[in-house]
Amino acid sequence: VAGDPVEGVDGALPARGLHRHAGEHRAVEGEVGGGEARIRPDDLWGNVVRAQALDQARDIAKLGRPVDRDQWYLPPQSVNAYYNPSANEIVFPAAILQPPFFDAGADDAANYGAIGSIIGHEMSHAFDDQGSRYDEFGNLSEWWSAADRTAYDARVRGLVAQYGRQSPVAGHFVDGELTLGENIADNVGLQIAFDAYRRLVNAAVPASAESGADASIGAEHGLVRDGYTGAQRFYMSHAHALRAKMREAALLRRLKVDPHAPAAIRVDVAMGNQAGFHAAFDVRPGDRLYLAPAGRVVVWAP
Repeated sequence: VAGDPVEGVDGALPARGLHRHAGEHRAVEGEVGGGEARIRPDDLWGNVVRAQALDQARDIAKLGRPVDRDQWYLPPQSVNAYYNPSANEIVFPAAILQPPFFDAGADDAANYGAIGSIIGHEMSHAFDDQGSRYDEFGNLSEWWSAADRTAYDARVRGLVAQYGRQSPVAGHFVDGELTLGENIADNVGLQIAFDAYRRLVNAAVPASAESGADASIGAEHGLVRDGYTGAQRFYMSHAHALRAKMREAALLRRLKVDPHAPAAIRVDVAMGNQAGFHAAFDVRPGDRLYLAPAGRVVVWAP
């Protein structure tokens, strides 16, 4: 819903789905200029050059003008989402609101684990190592106290070290500094989504009323479908949404330039830091994804 503020975040974060305009391009027979670019069916390279020239001209024309807060930077058909610190908004193009990210016919566990964690991810960028330096109006401003910044930086150092130990290809490691912002968002977004899911289910079905349910872990553990509890389906849906496959050469290149860690590492490390994941699958010492509580990195305490 365009322009609706995210509840619980003061003065900030309008969440946009469809938008009034996603660019001013028009494909016409004519020279670049006036918002138009000449597109020819027999001139691929020329089309690319003219389109880029149009983009550059439009960007230069913005200098000295007020920020256009009605513009966004992805077309509706993009399966993606982003947080824009200059506008302090999260944007979800229409195309991402389909399986495996969102399914109107799926249960709450699946949707909270997939699109819910992505919404949490984008919200978290407002408070990552870069987004946290912008205020609620999108201005670059150090609005945290020095003590808060120092404590935060010390806490996220744990993520830098944790991801820096991950090796998707023998002899090659994730760059914990390059991927820090996305790793913060992955971990916090997953935590936010699971907390929201627990609140939803526990409000409807108190844990104490669940047959055999442990009130300390919540009612969602008792909602069994297809042999899996609600909590298990939540985490499985999250992993399903982030699945990816690529050739080793592409993976090695991305390790050097992509601010995202490889998909399997994004899933495994973030889940390993979640107490809810360990409880959901009864993960114990010796299991591959077990991480002792002392070794888990929690950016924001629940």
